[in-house]
Amino acid sequence: MNTGVAIKKIESVLASRFGRVCERHEKQPAEVLPTGIAEIDRFLYGFPRGAITEIHGTMSSGRSSLLLSALAEASTREETCALVDCSDTFDPASAANMGIDFQRLLWVRCSDNLERAFKAVDLLLHSGGFGFVALVLSDVPSKAVRRIISSWWFRFRRAIENTPTVLMVITPAACVRSCAALVLELKKEKIVWPSTLSLVSENVNATLTKPAGQLMSHLSLVNVPVLSSSRYSSVSHAQFLYELCLKVNRERPLEWSDRTLTFKSCQPAP
Repeated sequence: MNTGVAIKKIESVLASRFGRVCERHEKQPAEVLPTGIAEIDRFLYGFPRGAITEIHGTMSSGRSSLLLSALAEASTREETCALVDCSDTFDPASAANMGIDFQRLLWVRCSDNLERAFKAVDLLLHSGGFGFVALVLSDVPSKAVRRIISSWWFRFRRAIENTPTVLMVITPAACVRSCAALVLELKKEKIVWPSTLSLVSENVNATLTKPAGQLMSHLSLVNVPVLSSSRYSSVSHAQFLYELCLKVNRERPLEWSDRTLTFKSCQPAP
């Protein structure tokens, strides 16, 4: 008889006689910082304090949405926060829309210098006083993050254990390995874009333009006069994103079930 079938049969017999004594129950961490997303907090409770949480996924998988939500939640709880931005991709406008208190946020820009980013995190963790520290490596190539030596992660884990600090690491691929107490993989299930007509009618920082005032067959992000301006700056596609349907897989600690979580990331109204 297959071992798995035998175990199930034994558990079924015991359950019929003694109730739910054989069910495995996960223990809630003693101290956690809520993520600010109800679907995640309901099952995962939040990010464990005194430990490393790794969030990884591909581009447009919801990593930034989860980061901004966590920063907003932490700053609302009057936590002192630090964001170490390796590639200078943090968007203050989106952060303001999420309700982040900038008076409680230290933003460290590292200009694509990976070594500088890790040294900055090391200084912040050893200085103490921060309730939430985020290391954003989302735009660093996966090959580079996998080559990061393990001693850095062990050093970070040692620095924050027995402290109330949450260290979140945002990566394109899993690289923290056993040093992370919680590892979440984000995947996009569906992307919802507004129709071209709604873009025109709502004037969401873009128009479909033509010299004669008629609609063109392609989307122009800015008005025609702006295109010829030397001060033109490109507009992020995120400004047109209406909704993301995301799936969260918990990779660490291991789950007893194959349950996955889903949540929606909505673009704030302009």
